Amino acid sequence: MKPIIYIDRITKKKCQESVYGAEFLRFLYGDTLASNILGAPLAHLLARIPLFSSFYGWRQNRKCSAKKIAPFIKNFDVDTTEFAKDPSLFVSFNDFFTRHLKPGTRPIDPNPTTAIIPADGRYLFYQNIKDVDGFVVKGKKFNLTELLKNEKLAKEYADGSMAIARLCPTDYHRYHFPCDCIPSQTHFINGWLYSVNPIAIKNNIDIFIENKRTLCILDSTHFDKVIYMEIGATCVGAIHETYTPEILTPKGAEKGFFSFGASSLILLFKKNTIRFDQDLLTHSTEHTEIKCLMGQSMGQSFY
Repeated sequence: MKPIIYIDRITKKKCQESVYGAEFLRFLYGDTLASNILGAPLAHLLARIPLFSSFYGWRQNRKCSAKKIAPFIKNFDVDTTEFAKDPSLFVSFNDFFTRHLKPGTRPIDPNPTTAIIPADGRYLFYQNIKDVDGFVVKGKKFNLTELLKNEKLAKEYADGSMAIARLCPTDYHRYHFPCDCIPSQTHFINGWLYSVNPIAIKNNIDIFIENKRTLCILDSTHFDKVIYMEIGATCVGAIHETYTPEILTPKGAEKGFFSFGASSLILLFKKNTIRFDQDLLTHSTEHTEIKCLMGQSMGQSFY
């Protein structure tokens, strides 16, 4: 299968992603005979048994899992200088996975009319959702109504803008608010737990509308009402919300975190409320993900 290539926003260089559990993902979602006969049915089975991901997450919370931390850091070249505490102090692999960073490690763009990147990850940005030809996979088009499970909301955001973030196991897994806002309660939409790795998405764009996900509306001054969604995935133990709803919250404040696994975020903006930064749009037009860090500029308000 083709390697996963992304652009590092800081260096502007093309990079090849090191995929955690790559061989297993290729078996489950690849296009070989073994994948078609055995992998695909197994992928469907694992995605539809929440107990599997819960059990896997439970294992990452056990003290014995801490022995995996040092090899993981070495194999994936994780920058430990950013950690809020020494790697030797993590009591389990999930403790390491849900780590905090040192204050100031992710500077927040101070401009009040700038929305920031909400989490470390690989991103795609679409200024107008209706113009997204890249959302057609194997004849299927991304369905906003099915994603939101709300026809009224889907109509309100149909001409709007969208950002999709894919978090890898190597990433900092806490996510934050992109702008000053009053966040609503988070509404959970039940679903399955397919992998959100490009190896899987390439074969089934419906994963985004089939997986377990959340929906929260951010009421902001400069960006109107923003939809903020967290998407679950295989081996994600849980989606944890740590914010307080219905109070004014500054951009950059923590909204929550994912337990072990890779997952995604989706942000939806109404038409003419945000103008994404040009470098982000350029790479997305080329269907190439761009690696961004929490706190960086994402775009400017029209207001």
